[in-house]
Amino acid sequence: MKKNLVSLAVLGALMAGGATAALAAPDWSKVPKKDVHVFHPGVAPIEWVQGKGEHSGASGLKKGESCAGCHIEDGKLSLDVKRLQSKELEPKTAPKVGTYTVGVQAAYDASNLYVRLSFKAPAGGGDKSDKENEVKASLMFPNDKVAMGEQVGCWATCHQDARTMPGADDKKTKYVKGGAYDLLQWRSSGKSFDGSVTDKRAMEGGKAAAKAEGAKAGDTYTVTFTRSLAGNATLVAGKPVTFGIAIHADHAGGRFHHVSFNQTIGLGADGDVKAVKQ
Repeated sequence: MKKNLVSLAVLGALMAGGATAALAAPDWSKVPKKDVHVFHPGVAPIEWVQGKGEHSGASGLKKGESCAGCHIEDGKLSLDVKRLQSKELEPKTAPKVGTYTVGVQAAYDASNLYVRLSFKAPAGGGDKSDKENEVKASLMFPNDKVAMGEQVGCWATCHQDARTMPGADDKKTKYVKGGAYDLLQWRSSGKSFDGSVTDKRAMEGGKAAAKAEGAKAGDTYTVTFTRSLAGNATLVAGKPVTFGIAIHADHAGGRFHHVSFNQTIGLGADGDVKAVKQ
């Protein structure tokens, strides 16, 4: 009986050690970094993106082209940032910095995906409605049921009738018409969220078992997200997964963030960001 108890104890210790090893943070010094451009989108929701008279790329979307395929050339952002900061597309005060880069690293193991963001959050925001948080960093992953999810990234959740849009209902959040997103968020107040976007946004009760940690050193923020390979969006080794980034800087709230176009993380596969296996 004692031998069995000892054996069970040893087995439990080994299993605990294995779980700890599986969840250990990656050695980020061995993970390549990709610079991803984020920009202030103004009041340019998915309805505007798909509108023929307003957005010249609308016809390309109907043909199956992606936002990034049109607006990212040789790793550089091809975008009329001045238009996005004009009164036409930003009727309120636009942030002084229209675009900047976020360093992205990714790694994975048998259970989890790890994504590390590093960036300098610019001052001069056009909105300072979030008094508790100087910065918020978010990742969104659409599942394969989101219409045009791979083409537009998180844009499918941004609608003209959502809160902080001109004349919209201040209680209506991001939503998507069919499918679902995993929503991961870190706030500089120290909180992290495992959420989702379906017919409404929910900051809790997500399916990705997500958590995040962040810190500021000098003028640079570093935020590390951990999420399960399972979730609304199921991640599989050997396939790329679509994701989008949103950064709220200088106490910004609502739509006053900087966002990325659709990007991909390759888990043992090609992608805009290549995840290293641990």
